[in-house]
Amino acid sequence: MATSIRLSRGGSKKRPYYRIVVADVRAPRDGKFIERIGSYNPLLAKTDEKRVVLDVERAKYWVANGAQPTDRVARFLDAAGVKERAARNNPNKGEPGQKAKDRAEDKAAKLAEAEEAAREAAAAPAVEEAPAEEAPAAEEVAPTVEEAQAAEEAPAAEASEEQAEG
Repeated sequence: MATSIRLSRGGSKKRPYYRIVVADVRAPRDGKFIERIGSYNPLLAKTDEKRVVLDVERAKYWVANGAQPTDRVARFLDAAGVKERAARNNPNKGEPGQKAKDRAEDKAAKLAEAEEAAREAAAAPAVEEAPAEEAPAAEEVAPTVEEAQAAEEAPAAEASEEQAEG
């Protein structure tokens, strides 16, 4: 009979609590088990000693008899010194997916096109400098709000001076 050491979920919704059990591999996750050898409460702080409670002697017995722990339980057994766990490495974990790579390539291509267009636009006005000089002259014709107010006040001041003289 193939056995495994795994977690059996208990607790209410959004408040998980796990029992560390030895069960037949064909039994359902929360179903029939052979023996309960500990518990795991993920809601407690990592430094809390009651977060993982494990009967080390029974765990050693079941590992010696061929019970295979799941990845999470193997971490607990390694921390308790029951079974050495080889460190795992997933170098592709931080690598983006294919769609994200495609989006990045498209964005880079658009950025390169925009930079090329900007270079061409910067080179084109250098040849045609005459239209560039006309634009500031057009801006000088339109008075600013402050200049318009000053212009309105000036004739009123001249009219009052003429009345004082006459």
